[in-house]
Amino acid sequence: MMRSRFPPDRRLSARMLLTLFLLGLLYVLFVSALFVLLKSWVVGVAIGALLLGSQYWFSDRIALYGMSARIVTPEEQPHLHGVVDRLCALADMPKPRVAVSDMDMPNAFATGRNADHAVVCVTTGLLRRLEPDELEGVLAHELSHVAHRDVAVITIASFLGVLAGLIVRFAFYSQMFGGRRDQNTTLVLLAVMAVSAAVYSISFLLIRALSRYRELAADRAAAILTGRPSSLASALTKLTGDIARIPTRDLRTAQAFNAFFFTPALGPGTALAVLFSTHPSLERRLEQLAGISARLGGPA
Repeated sequence: MMRSRFPPDRRLSARMLLTLFLLGLLYVLFVSALFVLLKSWVVGVAIGALLLGSQYWFSDRIALYGMSARIVTPEEQPHLHGVVDRLCALADMPKPRVAVSDMDMPNAFATGRNADHAVVCVTTGLLRRLEPDELEGVLAHELSHVAHRDVAVITIASFLGVLAGLIVRFAFYSQMFGGRRDQNTTLVLLAVMAVSAAVYSISFLLIRALSRYRELAADRAAAILTGRPSSLASALTKLTGDIARIPTRDLRTAQAFNAFFFTPALGPGTALAVLFSTHPSLERRLEQLAGISARLGGPA
């Protein structure tokens, strides 16, 4: 964790290390299985390294492009920059770049490989709906992700799942449109698909377990830093309810970034089991904030 006044979370750090260790072990087994099946590893490792490097170094640009967001200056968004300035001074951390996405879906996210290359982005829908104290709570939540460095960990951790998913698709379409093949080649392609699908499933579960915990950690850190857990709880309740009323078709573009969002972009009836969710339930988050409020002696 970078030096800042955000309270350190050793359990989060331990979970990040454990997740990266398990995914690293899974990656070694994955590459070994592909080597045995394909009798070649040079091209696979080279492609994997290229994808990982691109995802790590350009994660902020990829996220901003995917959300149709742009960096804004203090002259363009004086109030937004003012809140970020105050929180960064309070937390004693470098100020990230500030971006705005012209989307009605009310949400926010942080991205970037480290504090010097971090971006905090909010949507126009969020700016329009939140009161100043609620906006402060949301931005403190996002800044804590930067301070805890869990954004970079999630970016790296998601790489293996992305790579395995791409291999599944490649093997599937190669099997469908590759013309006539002998039985051995077909069996190898099916084995590659099975191994890749298993790796994707395991990495999927590991990332979601980490993602749920890091959201709770960010809520805790933001509530303690600002001293107003009730404002963050109010923002959570308001944004979750507003997102539920947005048509599902308007959320599809954003759903790829769910692991990074303040609250998941899911419409009514689309919530999955807790095991597959990128975020803890609203009830769990509000319960934690109420407990922090009670310890701080403030309103729930």
